[in-house]
Amino acid sequence: MNQVRYKLLVLFFIFALALAACGGGTTEESTTDTESDASTDTTTTETEPEEAEAPAEEEAASTGDRVQIRWFVGLGTGTDAQQVAVQEEVVADFNSSQDEIELIMEIVPNEAAVDALATQIASGSGPDIVGPVGWTGSNAFQGQWLDIGPYIESSGFDTSIFDPALIDSYQTEDGQVGLPFAVFPAAVYYVPAMFDELDLAYPPSNYGDMYELDGEMVEWNWDTFTEVARRMTIDINGNNSLDEGFDRTQIVQVGYSPQWQTHVNYMASYRAGATRIVAGEEGNYSLEYPAEWKEAIQWFYDGIWGEQPFIANGALSGSPEFGNGNLFNSGRAAMAITPLWYTCCLGEFRDAGLEFQAGTLPLGDDGEYHGRVDADTFRIWKGTDTPEEAFTVLTYLITNGADKLLPVYGAMPAIAEKQEPFFAVKSNDYPFVLPETWEVFKAGLAYPDAPSAEQYQPNHQESWNREQAFFDLLQNTSPEELDFDAEWAKLIEDVNVIYNR
Repeated sequence: MNQVRYKLLVLFFIFALALAACGGGTTEESTTDTESDASTDTTTTETEPEEAEAPAEEEAASTGDRVQIRWFVGLGTGTDAQQVAVQEEVVADFNSSQDEIELIMEIVPNEAAVDALATQIASGSGPDIVGPVGWTGSNAFQGQWLDIGPYIESSGFDTSIFDPALIDSYQTEDGQVGLPFAVFPAAVYYVPAMFDELDLAYPPSNYGDMYELDGEMVEWNWDTFTEVARRMTIDINGNNSLDEGFDRTQIVQVGYSPQWQTHVNYMASYRAGATRIVAGEEGNYSLEYPAEWKEAIQWFYDGIWGEQPFIANGALSGSPEFGNGNLFNSGRAAMAITPLWYTCCLGEFRDAGLEFQAGTLPLGDDGEYHGRVDADTFRIWKGTDTPEEAFTVLTYLITNGADKLLPVYGAMPAIAEKQEPFFAVKSNDYPFVLPETWEVFKAGLAYPDAPSAEQYQPNHQESWNREQAFFDLLQNTSPEELDFDAEWAKLIEDVNVIYNR
């Protein structure tokens, strides 16, 4: 199992470290983040709690002056020394704010957190609250999270502080399993100077706006995006990919980089929209990619290997000239689509005197915008003996506690009124970024991928890895050596086997 989970564990740790420093990110474009998920966990274990009485010491704690609530940290970010210190402050703040609940924090190293939590749950002594944790980390314990919908209703907690789309993204077959906390909406990053050089209009800064192309107003959809990206893919002779004589073997600039969003589920969610891909029940699960997802991945493949390319292949994007995988940061891409956490990783870009802005995502073929919002939050274990008290703690962490927690996590607050300090820090990091750019990211919260691109799949890590391997194959194999339809069918066949092991 350690070998099976290795790849995503590496990515989980990379992302957790980057999140601690600057709001997320990974280190190689050719890998998948959990990216992901702002906290990509990697286990495939689904653990049902055993019937067991609470340990004696927990019973005693609950009958004392205060109900003890255990907060498990380690499945996502939160284990960095600076983060631990701030989390301890938040615990002290909460405990001094009332006299009915005692919050106790339990820190578990990232590498041990999965097994530790699985063991606790299996013994019936799981923690009350887990987090911060993202979708993939949560999916490692599918079916173990409390439906907090009844507690939202009974407590009168005001959910209007969140974008309704974000709340809905935590509505699953198990109920309302979370509330928004730390968010990283996606947008189109672009280099204005490259657009100016070709006298092209910038991507729109408002969802719903049209785009001016060759003197005509057209929809900013994926066809327009593709056309612009092709015009901005330049070879060593200054030709773009639409020009006769374009030399695809000597590309010096690409029009588009899927910056660290290189997985089937990411790309298809952006291009065709989020959808549930798992059907059936245990023992008879099946992967059901819609036809639109296949078309989206074919579009990506053609963008690399077609007659008019606009995406770098694996070798080019991994080359030193193209940033060793951090392609947009190298200044060799006119546009990139990726979540907000990527602002962690543009230091070289900025220091080289380059500037970026952000525009809206393209309109989908169905007339809807399909975004992505990487997100971390807190979950309540469904086996808790004190769900009301746990919910009280959860709401404190995502509201009052967020004022101290989110800055040390480097995350954008889901609560609109708490966002300005976050963007003030970003403006200090990137003083050339216009206010309109930050507004684009804020607007992106209305377009989360629901269900998440990192949605639950049986044997999640292994199935995710198989999908990743297919995407890597596309990046590195030309049509002369690859039958796309055959490989797509093989991917589905292989994942179906993985699902039902």
